[in-house]
Amino acid sequence: MKILHTSDWHIGQKFMGKSREEEHAAFLSWLFTTIEENNIDLLIVAGDIFDTGNPPNYALELYYNFLKQLFSIKNLNVIITAGNHDSISTLKASKKLLEAMNIHVITSGDESENELISIYKKDELAGVVCAVPFLRDSIVRQAKAGQTINEKESSLNIGIKQHYLDVYEEATKLTKEKNLPIIATGHLTTVGGRTSESERDIYIGGTLDIGSDFLGKYFDYVALGHLHINQTVGVNHVRYSGSPIPLSFSESNQKKKVNIVSFENDVVSVEELEVPLYRKLQVIKGDLDVIKKKLSNIEDKSTWIEIHLNDENPMYANQAIREYAQELELTVLAIKIDRTQKKLEAKELNVVSLDELSPNEVFQRRLDIEELEEKEFIDELTLNFKKVVEKVNV
Repeated sequence: MKILHTSDWHIGQKFMGKSREEEHAAFLSWLFTTIEENNIDLLIVAGDIFDTGNPPNYALELYYNFLKQLFSIKNLNVIITAGNHDSISTLKASKKLLEAMNIHVITSGDESENELISIYKKDELAGVVCAVPFLRDSIVRQAKAGQTINEKESSLNIGIKQHYLDVYEEATKLTKEKNLPIIATGHLTTVGGRTSESERDIYIGGTLDIGSDFLGKYFDYVALGHLHINQTVGVNHVRYSGSPIPLSFSESNQKKKVNIVSFENDVVSVEELEVPLYRKLQVIKGDLDVIKKKLSNIEDKSTWIEIHLNDENPMYANQAIREYAQELELTVLAIKIDRTQKKLEAKELNVVSLDELSPNEVFQRRLDIEELEEKEFIDELTLNFKKVVEKVNV
């Protein structure tokens, strides 16, 4: 059995006012060809298909047109699980229809959903997937009055681990003594996972106390989503695929990949396949003269640029850089002033954009302004705000 593991597409992302439609269309075209050429039996998309709970129409069209294409590949199985960015209702709307196309969409992991997907090859059972989506707090933890933040974190960890144990136990009933692979999916931050600037904390406390020592113990391969860097977590068979395109300038130097997983004679092997880069993101640092020189050396006019400016006269340099980039027909999306420079009004520099901030980051900045002193009160405010954001995104 051969699996292609990908995640964190974030279709519909508005990147500092710019659409990523062309990049996502190029990736999905490449992905379709890759699935065909590599004789993939199962495609797993481990969450964050869309960037927001209410994706734009073009994002929905890209998604459904791609799934329609996949239906033309004979005997291909597809499993799509929801991430923290995805709306349960948006993904669930087409769930029953897609099942008829052998495309399984798991949205919440509640009792009404069957997370066990049996994969057949030539009419014989080849493996079982425990298709676990992003597990929202309400699914895995019973709310109790008077709990501290630490108690809530602890019960959340226990609830998520128990959820995996429950689906694993059910999967073993299907595989019985056939020694077939049991695969799991997940959308969370694990212990030891390397993060980038573009991921949001999805649980209070950020990182869960869950890692390869737990997940790798039970499952033959774990297809993870949420972290945008392609990486292993402790062991070879617990992996993030990472995002297929750079979703922030902090990812500009990363090679984006998908994982091709093969099971043969009880041995799992993983090939990291690099995704072609459609548009380059580039970070340039220095003073006015250095930056102008680096801008003049950029040949690819489709490059999106972020500049970190360290200059004695940042206001003048900021304007001069924008004018020079315009002459060169280059796209500068942001100019960030070195924090060691004298503080200037944001309205004068226009260097901070809400496109760079998540709702939780905006809320955190507002809390910082208030200079509150009681940690428990701050934690409670943050927890309640995250719950509101979660409900809005459903």
